Amino acid sequence: MKYILLVHVPKETLDGPKDPAAAAAGRAYGQALHEAGIFVAGVGLGSPDAASIVSVRDGKRQVQDGPYAETKEFLGGFVIVDVPDLETALEWAARNPSAAVGSIEVLPLGGSYFAAGPAK
Repeated sequence: MKYILLVHVPKETLDGPKDPAAAAAGRAYGQALHEAGIFVAGVGLGSPDAASIVSVRDGKRQVQDGPYAETKEFLGGFVIVDVPDLETALEWAARNPSAAVGSIEVLPLGGSYFAAGPAK
């Protein structure tokens, strides 16, 4: 079963200078995911100040710059894992170094026609 681990962190974590110890912990976590054979995809994200929010209303595209909502934590990245069950996904979420400064949201991935490919 595939799960997405959404990494929510304080804005200063995204905007501030990168702590070498935190970077090393992140690399070690990534290596552990790969060695366990459960890593599917993942990436860190930039500052929410660089975000653009796109919506379509009455057939017209609307674009809003910067973060959409006032919040204390922002989406800082994600990891997709392929594990046997929710408990295993939760264990890997707890191992993410960012869980010490933010939170990790764990969601099962559902089927999607975007990723399904052509019908056979």
